Amino acid sequence: MKIRFVLFLFSIFLFLAGCQTIKNKSDEVAEKENERFGQFVGKQVNELKLELGAPTEDFINDLGNETLVYKTKKYGIPCERKFEINTSGTIVGFTSSGCI
Repeated sequence: MKIRFVLFLFSIFLFLAGCQTIKNKSDEVAEKENERFGQFVGKQVNELKLELGAPTEDFINDLGNETLVYKTKKYGIPCERKFEINTSGTIVGFTSSGCI
């Protein structure tokens, strides 16, 4: 009975340690993502389009700014990057979701 309890506790420990490792890796990837694409903030939209090409979709948001959306898939997981461009053509914001 003690062996089962010890094995159970050990299994829980391994599971929790694995979850923390996955969280750390995903946080690291998200940080690199924000660092790479965050560099476009403050630059002209032409530089973004030269680097990433044509957006998957674009629309005007509630503030009247244009939003360019780039959608991709990696390992079957959808990734969406959004860049907000003001009326003078300068990138003022960036968000991403699902990107690994």
